[in-house]
Amino acid sequence: MSELPAHPALDAARLHCEALEEALGRFRRHHLDRIAQWGDRLADVLTDGGRLLAAGNGGSAAQAQHLTAELVGRYRQERRAYSALALHAETSSVTAIGNDYGFDHVYARQVTAHGRPGDVLMLLSTSGRSANLVAAAVTARQAGLRVWALTGRGPNPLAEAAHEALCVDADSTATVQETHLVAVHLLCECFDTAVATPLARRAVLTRGSTS
Repeated sequence: MSELPAHPALDAARLHCEALEEALGRFRRHHLDRIAQWGDRLADVLTDGGRLLAAGNGGSAAQAQHLTAELVGRYRQERRAYSALALHAETSSVTAIGNDYGFDHVYARQVTAHGRPGDVLMLLSTSGRSANLVAAAVTARQAGLRVWALTGRGPNPLAEAAHEALCVDADSTATVQETHLVAVHLLCECFDTAVATPLARRAVLTRGSTS
């Protein structure tokens, strides 16, 4: 009996999974230290009364809101709520600012309103070229916030505008977004671990990781 031809959709799904596995492998090899450092820094900021602001466009907006929901709610284990705000979810502000000032300003103006020195701004973009996110990064740095970016392949304008960036090396937008979701969950896991770690021990671990 002759073999049936491979189904085109099955081939596409297999290639999709292979691309994701390769991207996650590169992520694991090159970016876990940075995620752990971000978790420690975010724990310091939020437990001291600071705030995380987050933003993205389209699917990246959903990823940003996923992150803030995990912090205001919980990731795995019970803990107190922490201040985190997804700027794109402020629909009246977004539409008013977009109408009055233009779409490039919908996040920068909110950063001016809500951001305080020492807060963290997390920006997510598969391309790293969204003008409204770059403007938010520039505004945040001027206001004394720490700016982190999750982007696709670098270099790109958003990575250059941020203090630190994690650039996913992948060809497909879908693969970048899926890897960003893993990064969001790992950041939450590192944050929760840092919050549960006594400050003295965390300081020792931080010095060890940078020595």
